[in-house]
Amino acid sequence: MEQILSRQEASEAVQDHGWRFLLGALLTSVPVLSMGRAIVLAAKAVSVCGNEADRHLRVDIRPERVVFTLQTADRAAVTTRDVELARRITAVAAESGLTTEPGTGSGAPRSVQILEIAVDALDIASVRPFWKAVLGYTDEPGADGPEDPLVDPVGQGPAVWFQQMDRARPQRNRIHFDVCVPHDEAPGRIEATLAAGGRLLSAASAPAFWVFADPEDNEVCITTWQGRDG
Repeated sequence: MEQILSRQEASEAVQDHGWRFLLGALLTSVPVLSMGRAIVLAAKAVSVCGNEADRHLRVDIRPERVVFTLQTADRAAVTTRDVELARRITAVAAESGLTTEPGTGSGAPRSVQILEIAVDALDIASVRPFWKAVLGYTDEPGADGPEDPLVDPVGQGPAVWFQQMDRARPQRNRIHFDVCVPHDEAPGRIEATLAAGGRLLSAASAPAFWVFADPEDNEVCITTWQGRDG
């Protein structure tokens, strides 16, 4: 029987298999040498997942790498089944002489990550329908309330969530990016952000998230799964 895993449980279950837990999903990246090899690997992964591929697996195929994402779609969460499928995909990649990896410390351009857009709002219920319509987005499974996040039904665009404001802030940007990175990637990303001219505005909620500003005070958060359970 599938059981939903906590963030800590999901992360620890796949850490040693080259996967990382990000925002309710498991991700890994497999370097390849051509589009043909990428397609072959993707086909093997689908085959080893069997009938469960449709419900759990998403694949991004590029000539230089294949990114696999696992999530129990109708529950919008990571379950014990996703962990089992991750291990199967790792094994089938190894049979082809390939390695599942998050990209952290491997010389990759960057690690796996997920981008979210946060919209600050005084009345979330009134602005949410606008963003749902203009983006062509839909409700996340099991989260269709008037203040819940929105997701791209075809999985191409970043999720959008709404942050409650306590007062109007006309001089402050009210849309910001949340960049969710693997927990062990966060220190390096923070160092690079500061070196590129960023300013740390707050680490009060670290390691769940750090708030940074660019030289013109536009804000962005680097986030991880840590510090959110319990």
